[in-house]
Formats: sequence, structure tokens, C-alpha cells
Amino acid sequence: MAFKLNGNPLAVDVPFTVGDVNYPANWLRLSTAKEKKDLGITEVADTPVYDSRFYWGDGTAKALDDEDAKDSDGKLLKNPDGSQMVIQGVKSVLKAQEKATAGSLLAKYDWYVVRKAEKDTAIPSAITTYRDAVRTACNTRETEIDNCADTAALVTLYGSTEKDGVVTPNMTQYPTDPND
Repeated sequence: MAFKLNGNPLAVDVPFTVGDVNYPANWLRLSTAKEKKDLGITEVADTPVYDSRFYWGDGTAKALDDEDAKDSDGKLLKNPDGSQMVIQGVKSVLKAQEKATAGSLLAKYDWYVVRKAEKDTAIPSAITTYRDAVRTACNTRETEIDNCADTAALVTLYGSTEKDGVVTPNMTQYPTDPND
């Protein structure tokens, strides 16, 4: 919660003065609602913060699916090569991020693949298993994204569930690196 005095914001944990009285930094935290009211301090709800992956700054949900780009008159916009310009939806953006994540996880062990191609040296089975699991997890995560019917489902997917003090991500997780 935020506080205001005479329409001006009051910062929590910062001393302030009303008239000739100086109040310590912890006064807003320790005072009762009545004490604040008697001094003319009002509580104001914090401005909501929306997850920018899913919402615009005003809380409006972003489009989930790709859309053809149009100008202000509704005419389709074309790329320089003449193809249709597309505005990526949230799902496409998230799936591209998953591909990038998987790529970075795989890149660490790409040298094994190069060594195999150049010198025919076997790739350790733990590395092969890990690389396959990364690809599988990425594909599963992309399917989980595609299966979300609306923004609320995506928010839930990217969240977690807590039971008996154990927090579990709702989305399939990437495998643990074999060298960690």
C-alpha cells in the first residue's frame, strides 16, 4: 500500500514532518489506521504491475496468435519482399524464447558433435541423453504453450503450484545438466 498526505505521496521508511512534528521513518509501519487517519494520511492502492510477457502496461492482454499487420486504414502491410507482414502473438514469442533456451543448453555440448564428425570420437551417452531430453522438453513446452486457450491459461502455465511447502513449476522443466 502507498500513503498520501494532503494529496502528496509519503514514502514508507522515510521520516516526514507534519506541522512542527517530526515523525520517524518507521511511523507509517507502526501506526494504526486511526492514527494515520487522524493525521490526514490516506491509504492508496498500489498501481498494479502486469507481466509484460502477457499484458500491455494498462493490463490489456496481448494477442495470443499471430496477426496480419495492417495500416490505420485496415489495409494489409507487406514486407519489402512482397510477403505479408505479420505481428507475432504471445505464443510465437514464447515459443521462440523456448527455442533460444534449448539452443543455449545444447550449445554447451556442441563440441562433442563436432568432434564426432571430425574424429569419429564417440559422444558420451550422458551427453546424448541430455541433448535428447533438452529437445524433448522444448517440444513439450511449445505444445503446452500452444494448448493454452487464453491469457489466463498461459499465466498459469508459467506459474507454479505450492503444496505442503513444495513449489512445483506448472510447465515441463528442462533436464538437469549432466555436469552440474
